[in-house]
Amino acid sequence: MSSSQVVVGGPALSGTTNNVSGWSRSDTLRTVLSALIVFCLIVGAYVLQARSNGDATPAFSLLIGASLGIVFERGRFCFYCIFREAIEERVTRPLLSVIAALIVGAIGHAVLFGLFLPNPKGEGLPPNAHISPVSIPLILGAFAFGIGMVLSGACISGHLYRLGQGYLRAIPALFGSLIGFGLGFLTWNTLYLNQISSSPLWWLPRWLGYGGSLVVTIVVLGSLAIYVFVRDTSTTEQTQPANISSLSQVRDMVFVRRWSPAITGSIVGLIGVFAYLRVSPLGVTAQLSTVSRTFLDGQGKLPEVLHGIDLMKGCVGVVANAITNNGWLVIGMVAASFAAALGGNNFSVTKLTVGNSLTALLGGVLLGWGSMTALGCTVGVLLSGVQAFALSGAVFGIAVFAGVVVGLKLKLHRVR
Repeated sequence: MSSSQVVVGGPALSGTTNNVSGWSRSDTLRTVLSALIVFCLIVGAYVLQARSNGDATPAFSLLIGASLGIVFERGRFCFYCIFREAIEERVTRPLLSVIAALIVGAIGHAVLFGLFLPNPKGEGLPPNAHISPVSIPLILGAFAFGIGMVLSGACISGHLYRLGQGYLRAIPALFGSLIGFGLGFLTWNTLYLNQISSSPLWWLPRWLGYGGSLVVTIVVLGSLAIYVFVRDTSTTEQTQPANISSLSQVRDMVFVRRWSPAITGSIVGLIGVFAYLRVSPLGVTAQLSTVSRTFLDGQGKLPEVLHGIDLMKGCVGVVANAITNNGWLVIGMVAASFAAALGGNNFSVTKLTVGNSLTALLGGVLLGWGSMTALGCTVGVLLSGVQAFALSGAVFGIAVFAGVVVGLKLKLHRVR
């Protein structure tokens, strides 16, 4: 990490804290401002529903995004940071947050799928579930996404929540992702007609049913959790204090300390289940993809026909000038992350330089192209896909991890 990059969160980021101090006037001010932001989000959701003629999906999207922003910020749920710590420092325990999110989400999705599609062994698929073809472009897109994570310093969801922490490299990275999405639209027809259209949709319940798929998922992820726990080399305490005897200790536990991986992941998994039930599977790239597609369409730069893209399940952008449901989710996520960071004295503005801006921009291009090609990111494909028992989610996750490994071996994260 370069000297120009501020580590957001200080001791809390590594799981350690100083002794709990008394409640100061600045603590009160930050807490009040944080609560005010959350209150505004709740009021905003109410206004959205009132102006949407009773359609509650924009309001739910805003609140789901706000929930994600708080949990991601408090639990430091950044896929790149988690993967880098495991690879470079052999601090593997944070990986438990991803595993917990997948297990809890898989249990919830199995229940919901059983209601929506009682017989999984026919030709139908659960409505809107992120189940996509397993193809070479999926692997290439995921690998490029992993390299982009290393170059830019986060995945797309990580950039969004860390933007709320003051991580300014997220700005060129997200701008670069818009360019990458545009490149993805331009290469889509070639990849779709030559590979994606003929690639299989592999969905575990077709062969194993919901019960068998859930058992296999839990066994595989549970075994990985045991391995991760045993391999962890961290010496810091990750759990919350058992004794809470004062208001300052409550504040320290909720706002300052890093939430434990198990708690963080479990909440993310529950949010994913609720999101699928009320709005759509979790994903954070559809609005960015929509912005890019709408701009290119207005400029007449898109192919006349984008073959099959609107039939794909995933974070697919549409041509729209209004804020989509996913856009409201992103807005809620950034605002709530800022509230959580402010309340925990975890907001710190990073310094932008020409070097770290260019690498963030280039990494963002790879994030956008990879996400467009794979029909989503680490949230939309990995989390939502694995929770839906789609093998595309597991393939994406393995390829992303491989991309991060290669990027770290090449020391791309040190290029500034």
